[in-house]
Amino acid sequence: MRKGKTAQLSIPQAAGRTAGGGISRPLDHWLVRRMLAWMHEPPVVVRLWDGTEIRPSTPAPEVTMEIRDRGALLTLLLNPDLNFGDLYSAGRIEIHGDLTGFLVEMYRRLNTRGDAPFLRAARAWINRPRRNSLSGSQDNIHHHYDLGNDFYRLWLDGEHMQYTCAYYPDASLTLEQAQAAKMDHVCRKLRLRPGDTVVEAGCGWGGLARFMARHYGARVRAFNISREQVAFARDRAAREGLGDRVEYVQDDYRNIEGHYDVFVSVGMLEHVGTLQYRELGEVIRRSLRRDGRGLIHTIGRNRPKPLNAWIEKRIFPGAYPPTLRQMMDIFENTPFSVLDVENLRLHYARTLHHWRERFEQHCERVGEMFDEQFVRAWRLYLHGSEAAFSAGELQLFQVVFAHHHNNDIPASRAHLYDGRMPP
Repeated sequence: MRKGKTAQLSIPQAAGRTAGGGISRPLDHWLVRRMLAWMHEPPVVVRLWDGTEIRPSTPAPEVTMEIRDRGALLTLLLNPDLNFGDLYSAGRIEIHGDLTGFLVEMYRRLNTRGDAPFLRAARAWINRPRRNSLSGSQDNIHHHYDLGNDFYRLWLDGEHMQYTCAYYPDASLTLEQAQAAKMDHVCRKLRLRPGDTVVEAGCGWGGLARFMARHYGARVRAFNISREQVAFARDRAAREGLGDRVEYVQDDYRNIEGHYDVFVSVGMLEHVGTLQYRELGEVIRRSLRRDGRGLIHTIGRNRPKPLNAWIEKRIFPGAYPPTLRQMMDIFENTPFSVLDVENLRLHYARTLHHWRERFEQHCERVGEMFDEQFVRAWRLYLHGSEAAFSAGELQLFQVVFAHHHNNDIPASRAHLYDGRMPP
């Protein structure tokens, strides 16, 4: 809605009393108008539990947010960052129309809002993330990654089970092709060679380790604290004849020992927490040989800000996407030079689009495995994550580094693009 316009109240003739809170009152309508003003007047119709609609004057809205009871409205207003997700998951709020587009619009508008310092501080304290101590990290990872391999197998790429950003040098690539391209992109950045020893911190279902062993002849030791993922990875490596070249260790990255040619971490830094970055830098320093290379691939932000409160509380406990400046705490206190930084933000938006399409194809099965509230929560999580990357709310950084004295570095980026991926 253009600045200065006022929301219009529309009450359809068929509107009637519902079990959700009776007839809406003028105070309810005023609260909705205040909420829309706080969100900088998005082009969204708000439909209340009795059918009353509060409409923007312009532009023509394409999305309707239905609030199904008065309690849902009040709960939403108390802590929207957390409670919108809970209310949507419970079916007390419904979005009619393009859910991803609605969330993109919300991210863009809410980024321009100005809260009072007291309100910002209060929300930050209420929505504070969980800690990533040794025991806390175990609990946080178990909450998300040990939901079961059968669940993730429904909507991740079938071959590698990659739960991180894919890479689409060609927009027509399938999800499977793009995930293989991502792993090859990582290996090229690391200039991986036959016989290199690699330590991987946070290996997921082990696809990158197997890819490095099979296609580049590396020997990989991969650490992960998710028992479900480690069991899957060990089984796959044995069945694919890679057990002598890939070792999966169920342990925390802080317990990495030994010396390696390559350090790699794809999709783990989000779960480390900024307070542990110097400790991570020390782990890398003691593990990486003097002529070694390293790469960290992580969700990030352009400026410091916690992860969405609902995603952190309900989906990814303990997660925090860092800025590039915050990431420098890993390197600046250790003898490392940053060699290359790439942002693959829109590649992650496309990856999430593929994931949520597959999730929707299997939503009935997911409901049988869990329940309808779980289905709605994960639908919102996938749509919301795609929206966050599309709107620039989240970034995807790949940072390549080496010891500061290492002059064995490429003169250009030609090695990333010359030739084809190995068979």
